[in-house]
Amino acid sequence: MSNSNAGRGAGKVMLIVAWALGLFLATRFFGQWQDAQRNPNQVLSSQQGAGFIEVRLASNGQGHFLASGQINGQPVAFLLDTGATDVAIPGDLAERLGLKRGAPVSLHTANGTSTGYRTRLDRLQLGDIVLQDVRALVAPGMTGDEILLGMSALKQLEFTQRDGTLLLRQTTTQ
Repeated sequence: MSNSNAGRGAGKVMLIVAWALGLFLATRFFGQWQDAQRNPNQVLSSQQGAGFIEVRLASNGQGHFLASGQINGQPVAFLLDTGATDVAIPGDLAERLGLKRGAPVSLHTANGTSTGYRTRLDRLQLGDIVLQDVRALVAPGMTGDEILLGMSALKQLEFTQRDGTLLLRQTTTQ
């Protein structure tokens, strides 16, 4: 009887372990799927031609263009925003990126007026597109980990939107 109880006990433990593993894998899969839906541009491919570099972005379910990129070699997520004058970085994220706060400026947003701080980005990268010395703002009132990729960066590129796709093109000198 002792052997039978031990066998049942081991079976129950194995069943619990199998369920726990199954739940863990399902949660992990769903989390990755959800991230891919929010940011369909986690891995960017670039196309280079004679005198240009192009990056093609897909819109997410809300019609926004999110893309993974880098600031000064550190990975970040960009939300493209043609309504933003400058690249805007949440205060906590700017601190983690080691960005210095410069002169204070008044920010006028849909949420009202707040104070931000001028800064410069030595290097901003989106796929193979690289921009140097980009004007930006540290916005302490912004929350989250997404950086608004505003016109201080986008004005250096050509961009065309069609059918849920945004094509960014950087002219290069060869």
